[in-house]
Amino acid sequence: MNRFSYLRASDEGIAVRTAIQDNQAKFIAGGTNLLDLMKEGVETPQQLIDINDLPLSRIERLPNRGIRIGALVRNSDLAYDENIQRQYPVLSQALLSGASPQLRNMATVGGNLVQRTRCYYFTDNGFSSCNKRILSSGCAAISGYNRIHAIFGTSDSCIATHPSDMAVALTALEAVIHTQNSNGTRQIPISDFYLLPRDTPDRETVLQPGELITAVELLPLPFATSSRYFKVRDRASYDFALVSVAALTTVSGGNQ
Repeated sequence: MNRFSYLRASDEGIAVRTAIQDNQAKFIAGGTNLLDLMKEGVETPQQLIDINDLPLSRIERLPNRGIRIGALVRNSDLAYDENIQRQYPVLSQALLSGASPQLRNMATVGGNLVQRTRCYYFTDNGFSSCNKRILSSGCAAISGYNRIHAIFGTSDSCIATHPSDMAVALTALEAVIHTQNSNGTRQIPISDFYLLPRDTPDRETVLQPGELITAVELLPLPFATSSRYFKVRDRASYDFALVSVAALTTVSGGNQ
C-alpha cells in the first residue's frame, strides 16, 4: 500500500474543498471497497478524507411521503429500517442479498453507489490491459475469462459490470442522488448518474472531481410496496450477481 495523508473532515464544505485541491484524494467512510483496492495497488490516493463525522447518517420521512437516506447510512441499518421494508421492500431485499452481515454493517449508501467493478482484470495489477486502470491499454476481459461480465451496455473499451445490488433497486425506484460540489448542491436522477464505458471507461459516474454524495431520495411511488429483487449467483450468499432484476408491480383490473 502506498503512503498517504489522512484528514478527518468536520463538515461537508471542508471535505469538498480538500478533495478539489488535491485531485489524488479520496473520500472514505466504511472503506469496504477502497481499502481492498489500495492494498492491491489499484487505487493509490495521496490523501484520505474521512467523512464519518459528517451529519449524513439519518433516514428521514419527507413531507411528500418519500424518504431521504443520508449517504453515511450503513447498509444494514437501511435494509432493516421499518419504513424501507414496508414502503420499498425491493431495496431491503437487494441490500440483504449483497456481501456479508459484517460488511453490510460497515458499508455506506454513498460508498455502495460508487464502488468499483470486481472485474478480475481491473483488480489485479498483473494484467496490463485494463482501460479502467490505464486508459487506452485495452480490455483483457473481452478475449479472456468473462463469465461474470456484462452483455448489455458494453463497448469495445470495457465489458465490466457494476457490482452493486442496491443500485439496481434504486434505479427501479427512480431514486435521486443529492451531491455537494464546489458550485453548491445538485440533484442527479440515478438514470443519469452512471456512465456507459464508450470512450471513457475510466469514468463510471457523472460526479465531478471532489463532488460528495450527501443523500439519496426515494420518491413516494405507490406501487413500490409491491416490489421484489431477484438475484442469480453461483453461491447462496456473499457472491456477486450473474443476473439480477428489480421489479415493481401494480394491479389494474385484477391483473399485474
